[in-house]
Amino acid sequence: MPLGDGRSDQAPRRATIGDRPSPRMDLRALFGLEAGHWAWRTAAYAAVAMTVSFALATMLFGPQLGTMAALGSMTVLYEKKTPYSYRAAALALVGLGFVAAVTFNSLASSLSPWAAVASIGLTAGLSTWVCAAWRVDKPGPMFFVLVATISTIAPGGVAEVPLHALIAALGATVGWTVSMSGALFRSRRPEYHAVAEAFRELAALLRSVGTSELDHAQHQASVAVAEAWRIVLLGQTRGYSPTPEAARLRALLRWVSDVHLAATQVCIARTTPLPTQAAEFAELLAPAVADPSQAPDPESLHELRRGMRPRSLESRLYGLLTRTAQTARRSAEDQDVEDDHRSAGLHDERYPALANALRSSLSSESLIRPTALRMWLTVTAAGMFGLWMGLDHYYWVALTTTSVLQAGNVALAFNRSVQRSLGTLLGVLAGVGLLLLNPPLAVVIILAGLFQGTTQLVVARNFFYASIVLTPMALMLSYTAQPAPLTDLAESRFIDTVVGSVFGLAGALLLWRKASATRLPQAISNVLERTRQCMMAVLDQDSEITEEHRYRLRRDMRAATVSLRGVYESALGDAPRAASTRPLWPVVVATQRIGYLALAALSQDRGPDPVGIITLQRVDLAFGELISAMEERRTPRLGALPRLPAYPRINMELRALATAMTTAVAQDERSVRQEAERRAHREQRRAQRDVDADL
Repeated sequence: MPLGDGRSDQAPRRATIGDRPSPRMDLRALFGLEAGHWAWRTAAYAAVAMTVSFALATMLFGPQLGTMAALGSMTVLYEKKTPYSYRAAALALVGLGFVAAVTFNSLASSLSPWAAVASIGLTAGLSTWVCAAWRVDKPGPMFFVLVATISTIAPGGVAEVPLHALIAALGATVGWTVSMSGALFRSRRPEYHAVAEAFRELAALLRSVGTSELDHAQHQASVAVAEAWRIVLLGQTRGYSPTPEAARLRALLRWVSDVHLAATQVCIARTTPLPTQAAEFAELLAPAVADPSQAPDPESLHELRRGMRPRSLESRLYGLLTRTAQTARRSAEDQDVEDDHRSAGLHDERYPALANALRSSLSSESLIRPTALRMWLTVTAAGMFGLWMGLDHYYWVALTTTSVLQAGNVALAFNRSVQRSLGTLLGVLAGVGLLLLNPPLAVVIILAGLFQGTTQLVVARNFFYASIVLTPMALMLSYTAQPAPLTDLAESRFIDTVVGSVFGLAGALLLWRKASATRLPQAISNVLERTRQCMMAVLDQDSEITEEHRYRLRRDMRAATVSLRGVYESALGDAPRAASTRPLWPVVVATQRIGYLALAALSQDRGPDPVGIITLQRVDLAFGELISAMEERRTPRLGALPRLPAYPRINMELRALATAMTTAVAQDERSVRQEAERRAHREQRRAQRDVDADL
């Protein structure tokens, strides 16, 4: 598989492994801005939805109950990236979840404060489970718990519960309407944005070739391509799929997938940077997804292909980029787009099986179950502690605990605990200062909407600054729903936040702290098993791979590789277990690279040379041995690998994986010996102290 740059006669070299990712616990992590974009659209939607719902419910039911409608409008914060056809149904379910939370917690609060605490904890656990299983994007369970906490202080008894539910439904309807308003202007913007983002990440991958950032860029590109497939699939509705515009979008989706896999082969095989024209060309394809007139000239890559072998990896990459640009230049009305086989229907269901997702999330291999249980138990314990201590606003303790635990692991929970405490202190000062001015109700409504919008603008960049502007909004809603002396309110808010932060950090430290680290070997084994299935399908000349089967193999393979990186990064934050996780970084990289190469093999026709049954068996045995060694945490006994002339890089990465596993096992054994020696020394010192005491 020559590269096409005149170096095919040299011995193959392995691409450099990037630096291991590590969660930061420093000032920059606490107060610095994360890379990304400012969420202006989400901020505007959130401000409008809260202001309108708060004002409308206040006019109809009064200010104390109007806060529940303001909270119900937070449906606008969910499903921001999904197609409008899917979003309509998904946001309706979110709204029903808000109504259920209000109903359940209002009923519990009418019984006793202890019942209210238990209902808030149960709401936190259930919402965490359902949001994770159904892949509900951020803010996840946070606002379900916020709605639950505010509903426990709403005035009235059991007879008022239906009214509370009605008001929450009104707010959810306003949020639904605001979120769906974009469909009037650009009905397919989410699909275009997802495919365009995949092209941007592809450009970043091409820029990273030959650098230490390769593996990180490869992961980000894989995530973007997988997300593009998910979004476009969700947009497949009746009357939508057959349209020329949808056909062009599906064709571009398949092109970006194939170009990504071709780039995968190049970046793993090449140790020097690519010409900058390739990345710039891919970058120009992003705006062309929605506007064909912005597509780059397909002939602009002609000079890069000059003198290359037709079957070289780089020549194939440039050829795919050129053909992608040709498709992007065609308008939706062009008949050639509809006739292109790449524009055919996608081989998958539009909606995920929600019941199956819930069942699979309860399996022993899933991280969702321990995460939900941790949330439920910790939030319940925090609320009960606050109530036992006589804290007037014990529900704030539960809300802060939920916010801290959403971080995911110990390191991130520590950062979020500090950010929440400091941000709340500053936010309390600002909120109380505004309330001391005794602003009119209309000003309170407008300020609450502005604070909510500002929170959504900055929350993705830094949680500390989001906490500063979120706290005044929460204070205004709480003060409006249940007026209290401002001094007591400010003091209680800060104390409750600190207590909730401590409980959240304690829950992350004590409950299922090793969940990710324990599941990491199984995640590696899952990728290797998927890779074995893909390679056996590619190498077996007696079996035919249908387009539907090829798609499903690629889908499952990509999902497994992306999940592996997520499990590893989460395990790194499971202190102090991370000490045994760090040595597995080379194992994770080699495993992911093998998976990407298997994906690339699936995207091509079969190799020119037939593979015998003996070779198939040896490939199967090699993967089986690596899987067994990973599950048993032992050194793999990998013999001579079969020669695969069409896929030489897979052999190289298999050997690298075996070496990395051997090194990791050796480090584990050394750590075990050192721990045993330390334990023996402690026992010896304890025995000596006992002898000295007897003397």
